Amino acid sequence: MTFNTLARVALLATLASASTLAAAQEQSFPPVTRGWVFKSQDGKELYQKICAGCHMPDGRGAKGAGMYPALANNPRISSSGYIVSNVLNGRAGMPGFSIFLTDAQVQAVSTYVRTSFGNKYADPILLEDVAKLRLPAKGLFEE
Repeated sequence: MTFNTLARVALLATLASASTLAAAQEQSFPPVTRGWVFKSQDGKELYQKICAGCHMPDGRGAKGAGMYPALANNPRISSSGYIVSNVLNGRAGMPGFSIFLTDAQVQAVSTYVRTSFGNKYADPILLEDVAKLRLPAKGLFEE
């Protein structure tokens, strides 16, 4: 191949890439929806799948790239509203899980945390209380 042929091939490849990039940028991607949810209803299993990665399997929390507070022996979760609100709506750097969990799942995982890791807060969390603390989703999420 001559230099001119190589230059033409490179130019065509660049134009094709630019065209593909422009088409991809113009494409409207669907917004994140409420279609994906956790299926388990068990508080311990939900904790293991959702919470343990940050708060650790033993609830002791972690420090590193971020600060993940301990849930073990945590007096703040003596208030059922505190843990329920955090699970639903997030707090500081923690995301809320309201679009992924039903009220019954929030109740189950919150109760699990309140009765595990040295926590002995056994007063029941009512489904009505969970529903009252659920804030409407905003921004990225659509019904």
